[in-house]
Amino acid sequence: MKFDTAYSLSLDDKVSIYDVRDLNFDETTDFDSDKDSFLCPSDACRAAFDATNVLSTFNAKNVNYLRTPHFKNKPGTRHIDGCRYASSQKTANGESDDEREENFPSEFVLTRRQYERKTPTVGTEGGLPQEPPKAPSNQATTSHSNSDSTPDKTSVFAHPVECYVSNIDDKDKLKAMPLKIGEHTATYWAFFKKIEYLQDNKGLIYWGRIKAIKDYTSSFRIDFEKKVWLDKKPYSVNVYLSKKLIENYRKRTAFLEQIKAAASSERPLYCFFYGVTPALKQVPSKKNPEQTFGVFSANIENLDHLIIREAPGVE
Repeated sequence: MKFDTAYSLSLDDKVSIYDVRDLNFDETTDFDSDKDSFLCPSDACRAAFDATNVLSTFNAKNVNYLRTPHFKNKPGTRHIDGCRYASSQKTANGESDDEREENFPSEFVLTRRQYERKTPTVGTEGGLPQEPPKAPSNQATTSHSNSDSTPDKTSVFAHPVECYVSNIDDKDKLKAMPLKIGEHTATYWAFFKKIEYLQDNKGLIYWGRIKAIKDYTSSFRIDFEKKVWLDKKPYSVNVYLSKKLIENYRKRTAFLEQIKAAASSERPLYCFFYGVTPALKQVPSKKNPEQTFGVFSANIENLDHLIIREAPGVE
């Protein structure tokens, strides 16, 4: 069975698989999911076993992924009778459940979640604990979720994007699931807006197929394939990623790996972003600087709120 929430022994809290991915790539945080232990998110189930009764992760460290990230049971993982996380590996229709994100957060929080690490007991040799790890106490976690189920909120942009992309063939579900960002509440279907319709409303999650990524060595420009029509004229759309933005990004290494690979890729890639709305600007022509032409453009302000990925089936 796959699920996107587990208890992290090192963080002493329940985290989503998207939190784990975020921490793995964060260069300001000393975290490695391969060195952590993830236990059943059910408080009752977790309290019944010691800390060696662990889960495994899937796509926790891949910069790019096609199949939905998740935690899953190992062959030897045990659960108490009645634990919701003890079910089989297959869905009711017999298909693998790795392909679809079923855990829809109802709110995308714009302030990044902060984590308080547990202080391990350090031994005299090799920095290892002096005693084997003990099972965590059956305490309610207050920093993120007090329940065993997936948290209703997320601060990792990849989570709502994955919900949208992996469920794109179920428009009724996307039209039924609510999402709140800041003061704005709508459905997932309404919040995700194709780039060519960006004039319909501001403050949404805009997305579109990438036409090209211009690599200026220390900065980048992402050009979209679709154009925006205004006054019966088509205008190109792009977003710009500045040198300063990239240099100060906490996940700089992973981001550069991803965008440089995307720039040279021949596979269909899509860009999703939140926080800015491209506006019509007049820019000078390279051939004739005295002349200008119109383009819808925006400077990205937060790389945590931008994703480049494959998104099969969205068009």
